[in-house]
Amino acid sequence: MTTIDDDAAPPPVATGTVQVWSDLLCPFAYVGLLRLRRARERLRLDLQIEHRTFPLELFNGPHPRRGTDTEAVGLGQIEPDAQFRIWTAADDLYPHTVLLAAEAVHAANAQGLKAGEALDLALRRAFWTHSQSISHRQVILDVASELPDGIIDVTRLAAALDSGRHRADVMGDFAVSQTDAISGSPTFRFQDGTTIHNPGIQVHWDGSWAAGFPVVDSHDSDVYDDLLKRVASA
Repeated sequence: MTTIDDDAAPPPVATGTVQVWSDLLCPFAYVGLLRLRRARERLRLDLQIEHRTFPLELFNGPHPRRGTDTEAVGLGQIEPDAQFRIWTAADDLYPHTVLLAAEAVHAANAQGLKAGEALDLALRRAFWTHSQSISHRQVILDVASELPDGIIDVTRLAAALDSGRHRADVMGDFAVSQTDAISGSPTFRFQDGTTIHNPGIQVHWDGSWAAGFPVVDSHDSDVYDDLLKRVASA
């Protein structure tokens, strides 16, 4: 049984930053992050993304392939830029855990939030589009090495993974994720105090989760423009 730390609280949101709490295998988070990035570009805001971990597997157990496959089919219809694909690699390579990848994002954050954002996005694309097993150390490092030069020091990233120094960051985020402060993946926190879970998307399931598929009742990508305009005005 998991013990909830009632004293756990999310860290403050720094000036010019959006905190995003999510799981790497959460397709709703991937959609939200793509829409957040596009809104930031449209509005020409100098805004950084601070990635925090909402580790779904620590709530629900190992990630099931049938869950991500059905969600990819459902959400691919509303967000073509995500290039969602069902898993096409061998079944025994499917990443049922992404805790090491979450550690890697924290390790990249330590090199700068731009490094963390770049690695987070690259890992999501590696999984959702290219069916890469992002649970594996070498795959994570290969994904990082394919980023443009200067974004991430891969040698430093490898050393951080091998030392395990960022596992405590993941577990600290898990403690916060169990409180009412974070509603689920994805949750966006802004400096003005706004906290919102999965903005702009309403879905229901046709059938049970993983056996059926999600049906999008409504979605509004403009919600991110409105949120970022509030941040900019504040």
